[in-house]
Amino acid sequence: MSDSGSAVDDRPPRVIRAGTVALVGRPNAGKSTLMNRCLEEKLAITSDKPQTTRQRLVGILSGDRGQMVFLDTPGIHRPKHRMNRQMVRYAIESLGDADVICMMTDVEQGFGAGEQYLLDRVAEAAGPRVAVLNKVDLISKPSLLPRIARYAETGLFEEIVPVSALTGDGVDLLLDLLWGLLPEGDPIYDPGLLTIHPDRFLVAELIREKVLAATREELPFSTAVLLEHWEEPEGENLEHRTVRIYASILVEKIGQKKILVGRKGSMIKSIGTSARLDLEDFLSRPVFLKLNVRHEPGWRENPRLLAELEGQTVSWG
Repeated sequence: MSDSGSAVDDRPPRVIRAGTVALVGRPNAGKSTLMNRCLEEKLAITSDKPQTTRQRLVGILSGDRGQMVFLDTPGIHRPKHRMNRQMVRYAIESLGDADVICMMTDVEQGFGAGEQYLLDRVAEAAGPRVAVLNKVDLISKPSLLPRIARYAETGLFEEIVPVSALTGDGVDLLLDLLWGLLPEGDPIYDPGLLTIHPDRFLVAELIREKVLAATREELPFSTAVLLEHWEEPEGENLEHRTVRIYASILVEKIGQKKILVGRKGSMIKSIGTSARLDLEDFLSRPVFLKLNVRHEPGWRENPRLLAELEGQTVSWG
């Protein structure tokens, strides 16, 4: 007790940590679903189709323990187009940029050449590594144990954590582990931010999510969403005024355009209605959305169009 009679607080000072966590893995491993689960917000679009994530998406988790910045990356795969080479580059660069590497794998999938390539790239990263075995809700425990042993034998990982990003099973344990691996330091970004990307990029992604949900076969891979124009209302009470958004869905073939437009415009109307409802919820105001299907042969190899799509991830000045 001190002279004043008050108790002395001999607890160690609280450690504040801040750093980046790269979520890397093969396509459809569940990286975006895991980030959304950790943030407790839907930031990244998700679908059951591989290669949904095309750019590095930054998600920011701030709290009493500090700030954890997630880098949600495209799936590492064998690229066939300029766009895919760019996607893989984002993922590989994140291995060198992050303080902690979180390598995700889909335990339903077998261990093949693609997984070995991923392990080889992860082995080159300097920071601590965690193996996250996702979708454990879909397999039996006896089937999981050999996979855990295989990753343990590599000697690459600080921990191997089974999770289900979809149900949340094991995610709290993973978060506790990641917090402990982050360096001490002040927040990197304003703690009030969820992401550093502008609304325009997130709007384009929400529209693309609806395209992915409505299409199949080759169409999801050969489409992109490009915002053409964004009209902000003027005057007071802007939260009640309509924002007007004009966007194009790029396709490579005329036949794809016909499918997306649909009979008497039924498909594009359905996509537009579904997207508009989500956009109004996201922007918290009325939205007028006009979608156009634009035939752009070979757009995945077109540097100009790829640069325009990449430019949507940053502020428009």
